[in-house]
This record gives sequence, structure tokens and C-alpha cells, in this order.
Amino acid sequence: MEMIIDLLKIILPAVLVLYAAYLIVRSFTTKQLEEYKYSIRQKNAEIVTPIRLQAYERVCLLLERISPSNMIPRLNNNKMTAKDLQSALISEIRNEYNHNLSQQVYMSGDAWTFVSSSVEQLISMINEAGNEVQDGATGLDLAKLIFEKSLRQENDTLKGALTYIKEEIKEVF
Repeated sequence: MEMIIDLLKIILPAVLVLYAAYLIVRSFTTKQLEEYKYSIRQKNAEIVTPIRLQAYERVCLLLERISPSNMIPRLNNNKMTAKDLQSALISEIRNEYNHNLSQQVYMSGDAWTFVSSSVEQLISMINEAGNEVQDGATGLDLAKLIFEKSLRQENDTLKGALTYIKEEIKEVF
């Protein structure tokens, strides 16, 4: 029995020392791991933040470039028919949109939904105007009708999307 007590006198302090060492090592490694994670997050933020900001800039540029007031003067020439202009406008919008699709990775889902729906509504408005002009109408006739429709529109979705994105940029950055 004395041997068991002597053995416990030796083993019990050793177990306590070993447990204390385990707690210290675990605390140290947890702290080191948290510092490492924080440092990686900081490095990622340094890299990702400028890319995200650039994505927002590119989407703002997309919305500005596809607005009728900027796109029609750029694409319309005097020899175009209404159908030619309609086709050119829709093609330009789709090309600009497709060129900037990858930017959705860096934006919130709501912001990208806003951008996508405003692009689709613009295409829909151009198609409506294209259907309303008479056969043989010139590109100028279609342009006038598109400008009239965009002025009559209560909710300018392009401006709404642009405003939403600007507000999101203020929140994020």
C-alpha cells in the first residue's frame, strides 16, 4: 500500500505539470493561429480591396456607357434605319454587360441583381421603342422615341442602380 501512495506522490504532480504544460502550449498555439489568420486576412484585404473598388468602378462605367444619352450619339449615324440602330444598341449593351460579368464576384448579390435588372429593362425599353416605330423609320426616329421613353420613365433603373452602387461603396469603403 505504501508503494501505491509513493507512486501516486510521484505520478500526481507529474500529471499536473503535464496538464499545465498542455494548457500553456494550447493557449500559445491558439494565439499564434489567431495572429496568423489575422495577418492573412489583412494581406487579403490589401489585395482584394483595390480589386473590389475597381469592380465597382467598372460597373459604374458600364451603367454610364449603356445609358441612352451616351450610347445613342456614339452608335447612331445618319444612314441607319430604326431596326439597324435597335440591333446596334442591343448588341452594344449585351457586349458591355458580358464584358463586365466577372465583376459580380466582387459585389454584393443585391447590387449585381440591380445592375442586371436595369440592363434587362433598358433592353426591353429599346425593343418596345423598336416595335412602336413604323417600318422604314430612320435611326433618328428610334432615337427620339427612346429618349422620350427614358424621360417619361418614372423609375430610371440605370440611375437607380448607379445610386445603389455608390451607396454600397460608401458602406463598404
